[in-house]
Formats: sequence, C-alpha cells, structure tokens
Amino acid sequence: MTDHEGGASTRSDLVDELIEFLTPTATNILQRLDAEEFTTVQFIEVLQTDAHARAAYNEALRRWGEDETYAKMVVHGQVIPAILRRSNLVEWAGYAHGEPDPYAVPAWWKVKRREGHT
Repeated sequence: MTDHEGGASTRSDLVDELIEFLTPTATNILQRLDAEEFTTVQFIEVLQTDAHARAAYNEALRRWGEDETYAKMVVHGQVIPAILRRSNLVEWAGYAHGEPDPYAVPAWWKVKRREGHT
C-alpha cells in the first residue's frame, strides 16, 4: 500500500469516527426539532444554537485537522449527511437546489412521523 492509499484510508476512518462522535448530539437536536422538513444548512444552523451541540460541532471541525474551510466541507458534506441518512427520525427528501452552502450540496430532510404525534 502506498502512503497515499494509507492516508485515504486514515481519512475515511476519521470520517467514520466523526460520524460516531457527532451522532448523539445530532440525534438530540433531531428529537427536539419542531419542523416537518429542513435543509442540511438549516439543521447545522439549529445545531449551533445549542451550546453543547455547537461545542461538539467545533470539536469535530478541530478533529478533522485541516483548515476551517476543508473541515467544514467534510462535516457539512459527509459527516452530518451520513448521520441524517442513518437516522430513523428523518428521511432524505431531495437536493436543496438554490440553497446556498459554500461547503457542500445541501439536501432537504423530512421528519418522520413519531408515535403519539400527528
């Protein structure tokens, strides 16, 4: 294996670690969300209104280990979408065309109906 291949594997592993790290925080926010649908950008904005969630988000950026722009490209474009795709609380509802996000291609997410909620 070349150094480049090893580096790619290490970065992929780090993405998985960041997904695992941020999942509890993101799930907590999803459980408290008062919306039927939202974009990835809107979710990240809401996430940052909670002090604990904002600290976890900033820690994920720090753990990526590159400058802020590249770190946000990974967290906005890979980590958070993976968490949302794996969640049983929301489902992907399509790309959010026209939604500005300098770090990723945002998507629409639809909140699944929860038992006891109409």
